[in-house]
Amino acid sequence: MKRLISLIMIATMVLTLCACGGGKTEAKDRLAQIKEKGYIEVTTEPYFAPYEFVDPNKSGDEQYQGMDIELAKYIADKIGVELKIVPLEFTAVQAGVIDGKYDLAISAIAYSPAREENMAMSKGYYFEDNEYGFLCRAEDVDKYTSVEDLKDAVVITQSGSVQEAIYNENVPECKEFKLVSAMTDGYLAVAEGKADVCICSTGSAALYAEANGGLAIPDFFFDVDPEMNSTRVTACKEGTESLMELVNECIDELLEYGQLVQWFDEYAEYASTLGIE
Repeated sequence: MKRLISLIMIATMVLTLCACGGGKTEAKDRLAQIKEKGYIEVTTEPYFAPYEFVDPNKSGDEQYQGMDIELAKYIADKIGVELKIVPLEFTAVQAGVIDGKYDLAISAIAYSPAREENMAMSKGYYFEDNEYGFLCRAEDVDKYTSVEDLKDAVVITQSGSVQEAIYNENVPECKEFKLVSAMTDGYLAVAEGKADVCICSTGSAALYAEANGGLAIPDFFFDVDPEMNSTRVTACKEGTESLMELVNECIDELLEYGQLVQWFDEYAEYASTLGIE
């Protein structure tokens, strides 16, 4: 009888374990939970202007600015709840949303097949007309024009990014490979001679190079899925179907009126007035 009771207890515990965010096997509807608690938690890495950045002249959630923050506000307003921003490093942003710790991640997250396997992803809301390639010092622009040229180079990129996946899939050998928590740290490392090449989204890197000088984009680009140039909102896979449906409705509305592109341009100018590139 004791053994039978033990088996029943174990079975009950297994059935109550959760696959995402501490819920039950039948995950609770996330949108209903957000409405019940009266706020939505959105996590972001606020160091990638004009998507998201910090205005040092403001405090609290008001300090977080950018196109992604406006999108988060729009979604919160659509639901009718308060918005709470949770700033984290990029790897923690991804881990937090996969685990269901936060409701959404809106942080210039590019599409990749690996991410699609691990997260619920919205439709693309911003499409950059750029490619993935290298950033190097201006004097080395003709030195690094292929992956084979990286054999004797110190290569750097952002941890947990699409660029890290591109490195792993395409670069057979380099002198040393480094990871940093923010892409701008990778750009700075190249500028300061702590790395030779940063694998990057060339659109963002070109803006940084133009603003800071001494850096350049070599004539080399990785052959990647064009979908990787699309930016997505992400969430935990379990119990978020209705939430992501609402997110996609918001994206459709904003795309129809060109509001996202307008926000991108406005916040690019705003960030430049703060000296943020």
